[in-house]
Amino acid sequence: QVHLVESGGGLVQAGDSLRLSCAASGGSFTSYGMAWFRQAPGKEREFVAGISRSDGANTRSADSVKGRFTISRDNGKNTVYLQMNSLKPEDTAVYYCAARIAALLTVVVDPRNYVYWGQGTQVTVSS
Repeated sequence: QVHLVESGGGLVQAGDSLRLSCAASGGSFTSYGMAWFRQAPGKEREFVAGISRSDGANTRSADSVKGRFTISRDNGKNTVYLQMNSLKPEDTAVYYCAARIAALLTVVVDPRNYVYWGQGTQVTVSS
């Protein structure tokens, strides 16, 4: 059983930066592929960025955030990060951290493949 706790959300202006953190407890952190998803009001949950298990050699980002958001992991701290730069109002959403038991080093974008979820952290970007 893995428990995920997100932090770092808040209210910022367009063009600002935020770094989200997701602290994991329980289980073997390096065995999990990790990802960030987001959900805006009235919209479906969507993939933002993912990172492979172990040393995080593979990452993948949604086209909408490519070049602006970066996912990383610190296995010593059992934490995954999402660095968000050049934020836009359309990035406003609740951001969720998710984990999946991964046998391979692939990054999966379908939320149905993720077993463990955090409670979410709100990110609001004003124009």
